[in-house]
Amino acid sequence: MTDLFQTAERGDRAAAHILLSQLASGEPVTRQHLNRAMVQAFGGTDAEGRWTQRSSFEVLEHALALHLRGSLAPLASLADVAARIDLAQRLPTQTVRSEDQIEWQQFSTPVDIAAVAILLADVRQDDVILEPSAGNGLLVAQLGAHRSLHLNELDPIRRDRLHGVFPGATITGHDGAILDAALGDAPRPSLILMNPPFSRSLGRGVDDLAAVRHLQAALRRLQTGGRLVAIMPDWFGPTTRMRDHYETVLRGSTVQASVRLEGCYLKHGTSIDVRIFVIDKVAGRLAPEVIQGGSIAELLDVLTVTPRLSLVADQPAPAPKRGGGISLFRAVKSAKPMPRAFHAAVRNHVLPVAYTRLETPAPLLEQTGVYLPYRPSRLVFDKAGEHPTALVESVAMGSIPAPIPDYVPSLPERTVTERLLSASQLETVVYAGHAWAQTIPGRFAPDKDGVGLVISEEGRGYRKGFFLGDGTGAGKGRQIAAAILDNWLQGRRRNIWVTKNAPLLEDARRDWTALGGLAGDIQPISNWKIDEPIRLDQGVLLVTYPTLRSMRGEHSRLKQIIDWAGADFDGVIAFDEAHEMGGVAGGEGALGAKEGSQQGISGVRLQNHLPAARILYASATGASEVNNLAYAVRLGLWGPETAFANREQFISSIRQGGIAAMELVARDLKATGLYMARALSFAGVEYEILRHELTPAQIEIYDTYANAWSIIHRNMEKALELTGVVDGLENTTLNSGAKASARSRFESTKQRFFGQALLSMKLPTVIAAVGEHLMAGQSVVLQLVTTAESILDRRLGMLSPDERVDLEIDLSPREYVIDYLERAFPTRQMRVFTDDTGTQRSEPMTDETGNPVYNPEAEAARALMIEHLCALPPIMSALDGILEHFGHDRVAEVTGRTKRLISTGDGRQKLETRSTRTSQAEAAAFMQGLKRVLIFSDAGGTGRSYHASMDVPNQEQRVHLLLEPGWRADRAIQGLGRTHRTHQASTPLFRPVTTDCKGELRFTSTIARRLDSLGALTRGQRQTGGQNLFDPADNLESEYACAALVTWFHLLVDGKLKSISHSEFEDRTGLELCDKDGVLKEELPPIQRWLNRILALPIGLQNSIFDEFLSLVETRVSAAREAGRLDVGVETILVDSATLIDDTLLRTDPVSGATSHLLTIEIARRRTPVTLERVLRIADSDSTAVFLLNAKSGMVALQTRARALMEEKDGTPIPRFELTRPTRREYIREHELFESAWKIVDRDAFCAKWQAEADEAANKVDTETIRLATGLLLPIWSALPSDHLVVNRIADKAGNSWLGRLVFDEHVVQLFTKLGIDRAENLPPSDIIKSAHSGRSVDVARPFPMTIRRAMVNRNHRIEIVGAPSDQLAWLKSLGCFTEIIQYRTRVFLPVSIAADILGRILADPG
Repeated sequence: MTDLFQTAERGDRAAAHILLSQLASGEPVTRQHLNRAMVQAFGGTDAEGRWTQRSSFEVLEHALALHLRGSLAPLASLADVAARIDLAQRLPTQTVRSEDQIEWQQFSTPVDIAAVAILLADVRQDDVILEPSAGNGLLVAQLGAHRSLHLNELDPIRRDRLHGVFPGATITGHDGAILDAALGDAPRPSLILMNPPFSRSLGRGVDDLAAVRHLQAALRRLQTGGRLVAIMPDWFGPTTRMRDHYETVLRGSTVQASVRLEGCYLKHGTSIDVRIFVIDKVAGRLAPEVIQGGSIAELLDVLTVTPRLSLVADQPAPAPKRGGGISLFRAVKSAKPMPRAFHAAVRNHVLPVAYTRLETPAPLLEQTGVYLPYRPSRLVFDKAGEHPTALVESVAMGSIPAPIPDYVPSLPERTVTERLLSASQLETVVYAGHAWAQTIPGRFAPDKDGVGLVISEEGRGYRKGFFLGDGTGAGKGRQIAAAILDNWLQGRRRNIWVTKNAPLLEDARRDWTALGGLAGDIQPISNWKIDEPIRLDQGVLLVTYPTLRSMRGEHSRLKQIIDWAGADFDGVIAFDEAHEMGGVAGGEGALGAKEGSQQGISGVRLQNHLPAARILYASATGASEVNNLAYAVRLGLWGPETAFANREQFISSIRQGGIAAMELVARDLKATGLYMARALSFAGVEYEILRHELTPAQIEIYDTYANAWSIIHRNMEKALELTGVVDGLENTTLNSGAKASARSRFESTKQRFFGQALLSMKLPTVIAAVGEHLMAGQSVVLQLVTTAESILDRRLGMLSPDERVDLEIDLSPREYVIDYLERAFPTRQMRVFTDDTGTQRSEPMTDETGNPVYNPEAEAARALMIEHLCALPPIMSALDGILEHFGHDRVAEVTGRTKRLISTGDGRQKLETRSTRTSQAEAAAFMQGLKRVLIFSDAGGTGRSYHASMDVPNQEQRVHLLLEPGWRADRAIQGLGRTHRTHQASTPLFRPVTTDCKGELRFTSTIARRLDSLGALTRGQRQTGGQNLFDPADNLESEYACAALVTWFHLLVDGKLKSISHSEFEDRTGLELCDKDGVLKEELPPIQRWLNRILALPIGLQNSIFDEFLSLVETRVSAAREAGRLDVGVETILVDSATLIDDTLLRTDPVSGATSHLLTIEIARRRTPVTLERVLRIADSDSTAVFLLNAKSGMVALQTRARALMEEKDGTPIPRFELTRPTRREYIREHELFESAWKIVDRDAFCAKWQAEADEAANKVDTETIRLATGLLLPIWSALPSDHLVVNRIADKAGNSWLGRLVFDEHVVQLFTKLGIDRAENLPPSDIIKSAHSGRSVDVARPFPMTIRRAMVNRNHRIEIVGAPSDQLAWLKSLGCFTEIIQYRTRVFLPVSIAADILGRILADPG
């Protein structure tokens, strides 16, 4: 390769010197001249592969640079540019681009533009000149006398040419976007000439701000008083879109000239417009008049050269003084010791973990609810013991056996014999090793333009990862430590443990040392500065997610870790709490599309740069939305040899399949051995809702604040008009960013306020309940989200030193409102201007001295509102209210806040500082029994244990009060796992706390919606997501609720609702439903926004609105349920007997051996009627119950009043009744009941008839045949029917069970066809005809190849045989077929009524 490169290099130089004579001749340089020079220099043509057309243009630029350096007269004035214009016109147009040219943005500067740039630079003889992206040197080739020249160019080939053209220059190859840091102590330039890449950056790929980054870096490098001349993209200027970037980059500079050039790059193969900026590094104006032209010649008469300014010497930073002796005035400190690893002793008794493989999966244990007791399905360990606390698995996951593994881990003997790891935990180590022995199909390379992987022949194979989805409390940390230890003892002594926060270092060390390691083996990355290499020869590097994304200048923790690991790193990277990477793919937020989270992106890049790493994901909550699985790039869910080409297709397909499809993701991952999800058994765990009924006084306070928020909202809208954010006359938005920001902050503050107000109002009930539990000998744990520390920090920052001595601070939820008004209420005056597209816009206004201008009316309105709010009744902060009631010495606070206010004995306030160790001490005091009440928040909950552990003195039963679930379902459920964990003396009592305020459904709705998908993705079954704590009926963001809201809007505008009028609704909520013409808008407010606004209405009003809305929701849910469309997830079909008639193998996974099957099962179900005792209990407990007898059929039913439906057109309620019958339940509308044969009957007659019906039904058995696609379903997902997505589990009384998707007769043939299975002719003829009737063609091979399909003839459907040979027509007609000649073609048809019989006779012929 070196010889070849040198040959090309010599050819370039030879061809360039051949072209020099043509350039000097004054004659045009044509393509023929180029070709001749290249053939002569390279000894052959481009057709022979000796050179390329693109390389010939590169040689021309090289020759041009040499020519400009030696042959032309130096530039003295703008008049000398004419010769350069003539030279440019003599050059050929560059018509060919290469991938490298596009990749590196290699568009050199035309000679005439370069000449103008040099003249505008006003070069001095003592100038130190820098060109940050020099290319072939055309921009600086015409320089006059100067002191020194520094050229920087990334492309090594171009860089080598520069040595030949500029022999005395300093030439480097750094990234121009970080040049200041890269050049370090090199002399700083006094003059910079630059033509940066416009749209690509090193490391970022496609980058719209590439040129801006390069300009910013160059200005930082430039001496103060120096000049910079830059050729920039046309869009860079003080326009609306770029104003922020423009002013930020040029802050502290003066733009002396701005020259716009149109189409001046045509000779270089691009029509882009550019601007030349002349910038002096001295503060001044940033937007001079723009000089514009279509060519350099047009501008020569109007351009002027601005004289240079004097340089200002940069003040060097003083070197740090280091004292040689010991000072009497400071403590004697030794140098900070370098961190060093302490290595686990090499143990002689490290043994393989012995286990027996089960060819037949272990039998399922007895089901309880939606859970099965957990047992390893394929392994029996010789010595390992059971888990200390019983584990369970969802029915859906338990029904799928894992593959038979072949990996045998090696661990210290006592980890097994002393049962430091249970059988379930050892199973994780086995399957992790089993997964890590596989690779994802295909070869890949990291995507230059994103965070994904792209298929590349030159890429590398990527090792598969493993996902540990055990629930909170099941011992994930211990299992991570075991997996790392297994690899440690096999010689892989460098491993990475990524966790949520730094305090979890002690938890990681606890799990590691418990298995035989030493605490010093695990070292936090904080021991090393970000800009220094990690000096850890062996060890486990502990990294937090926030640290993983951190950067300082051009240094990043991610690169530091990758450099330490090395390209061939094959150790373990354990992502504990992996859901912290969940936002890597971005998604849709309340204000539109959201970008991917940086810590998620950093986590994925870490995986992508270390292909051989053994990736272990660990999370109890995995992902609450399928889009968040994007971080799990090593599971092979998409890509080659899957049903999904890429991540986007996987996500869209699974979303289309709904939650049923999400359930399959977890199950299929388990079937391939890449996933496990066990949870602690909730047997014995008690649930009890703690409901607080709002008192009249509390309702009055709530309503008062609701009215206050309504006033604030109206004032905010008025202020937006006053300040010029919106134009009130034309109802247009002048500054969309300011408007969106103001409304967003208003709504988020309002939502937070009412959430905290309701929480505070629960305090009387909560405090009473806590006292009762303490009296009953129980310990209480309270879970919340908000601590109000941010408001405390701001309040303290506003106090004078004297005020801080005598503190008097109110941290009630009211502070949220006042804080919003003071910090975010719109008062800044805007200046209206017309942008370059002719659109009116506005921007913040400043006075002559540059100070901001505020609107006095908006400020006065704000002052009045603050005065009004401060006079309203105070509301106590829930956290501080509980602490104050029970005393700080009796309550352990583990919230993560760093300071808090406490009340002293004399009633004064005192500020108490808290640290991480304070929280640890508080938690320890609770576990020791010194404090019996503990409050924790998200920040204090992760990785902590507050359960009744048998290893601590405080073994009282825990009562867990969920005061506020917050916005993240996974966090709420994870918090519940803090009191229910392995090795506990007693199970906890969970008590979610709520009120009778309907608006609080806004909070539970968010949780319920997430739990639907959370349970599906992490447990393979949605019903497991909320551990039965939340009612999915509270999901007000379902498709049924969204559709019901549209109906509610229509009824509101039509004036058919009783709760509120249209005008009052718009006035109170600010939601506009109609346009100027009074017509309902096409884009109505989304349900999330509607729910937020309803929350701020008075209690009585919001309850009335919710009653109407929920009636509409119930109407739609009932209709969907009756039509069988209601998505119910895993539906267990319990049958008396199930007989497997046929088992067709659809697919076998080539790696795991897991299979996909189509089962034909005959099921028999005995009806299970409602007993007489049960129906009588219902009748006695419901005052609306009536006994009915049907006069026609003689059947009986129990009538009870059901929730009324609502007429969607006029909003009138539709009364209806529920009829409970022995074998079913049905609903009937009131008017239909009166018109029916149902009549009232006495109790005795009812009982006799009911018992007779129940006895008769109990003896009936219904039999039917079903088909079930089961086994590994994701690989065949695209072949399964897309119009039926329900997942079913068939279970009979003998203990047999099958899990999968029902496939109806009309889908079977298409399924076989898509999978290439030649089974169509083996299907019953009736099934083939059914498939044809449904519109699906069926191909059969005997007695001759033909297709059975549906055809439309004379407006009627027929069944046609396509492909029948002409010599078989007589035989087919003899069997009952008939023919017709249609459009000169003989077509064969089967009589529709007897098509199946005739087809059966045709297929019976062997052919």
